[in-house]
Amino acid sequence: GCLSGLSLKILELTSMRVFDTFIEKKDLGSQGFGDLLATIRNKNIPLQNMHFVTYRNNLNKILATAYIRHEPWEMGVHKRNGVVYLDVHKLPERPQSELDRRRCYWGYCFETLATEDPRRADGEGIHHVDANVEYCAVIKTKLGAHRILMGAEMDCCDSTDDGRRFYVELKTSRELDYHTEERYEREKLLKFWIQSFLAGVPYIVIGFRDDSGRLVRTERLRTKDITHRVKMKNYWQGGVCLAFADEVLCWLYGTVKENEDYILQFAPPFTRLELLQAQSCPDVITNHVLQL
Repeated sequence: GCLSGLSLKILELTSMRVFDTFIEKKDLGSQGFGDLLATIRNKNIPLQNMHFVTYRNNLNKILATAYIRHEPWEMGVHKRNGVVYLDVHKLPERPQSELDRRRCYWGYCFETLATEDPRRADGEGIHHVDANVEYCAVIKTKLGAHRILMGAEMDCCDSTDDGRRFYVELKTSRELDYHTEERYEREKLLKFWIQSFLAGVPYIVIGFRDDSGRLVRTERLRTKDITHRVKMKNYWQGGVCLAFADEVLCWLYGTVKENEDYILQFAPPFTRLELLQAQSCPDVITNHVLQL
C-alpha cells in the first residue's frame, strides 16, 4: 500500500465490533521460509556467492542483543552448498492478555489507517483487519564481510514529488511522558532503527496512542537521524550493533559444518550465545536445495 496523507482527525483505533472480526497472525512455522526460498528459485537469484539466507527478523534479534540482554530467542541454522539458511523459530510466549491482543490490533489498525485504500471513504471506519496479509521484499545486502539475501515484510511505500518511491515502516507506541521516554529511546527506538536500517528503509512513521486506543499524534522519523538522537544521550550506538552482528556471523559461518543442523540460542541467564546440534532440517530447506 501507499502512505496516505494522514489528516489527523482524532481517530479511534478500536471499536468492539471491529475487534471481534480481527484475524490474528498465524504462526506458519517454516512454511513462510518456503515462500521466500520459492521466490529465490523462481527469480533465479544466484546463491553461489551468498553466505546467509534469512528473514530480517533473525538479524533484528542478533543486532539487538548487543544491548538488550533480557529477551530470549533462537533460530535454526542449516548450511547447504556453502550457504547458511537461518530459519525463524518462535519461542512459546506467555498467554496474551486481552490488553495485549488489543494493542496488537491497534498496531494493525494504524497500518490500515495510514495507508491509502481507494475503497474506503475519508474518515470511514476500518473493517476486517487481517494480520496475515503482508508484502515481502527480497533484499541483497552486506553486513561486514558477509553477503546476505533476506526477506523483509514491508508496511507501505511513499513517493517524492518527482515520483521516486521508497519504503516506509509504520509503528505504534503509547504516548510518552517523562517516565517512559527513556525506555522508549533505549529499547523501542533501537528496535525501530535496526529493523529499518537493515532493509534500507529511510523513514519510520510512528502513531502515538493513548490508553484507550485513540491516535493522539504521528511523528515521521528519518532512520539515519535516530542514531544521532540517542548517541547524544549515550544510550546506544548503531555501529556497536553492526560490529557485534558481524562478529556473530563470522563465528557462525566458520563454525557450522556443511549438511549439519543447529540451533543458535540466546537463553537465560543470558551470558552467551549457544550453538546446539539439532536433529532435523525443515522440509522446505531440504526440498529447496534439491530443486536448485
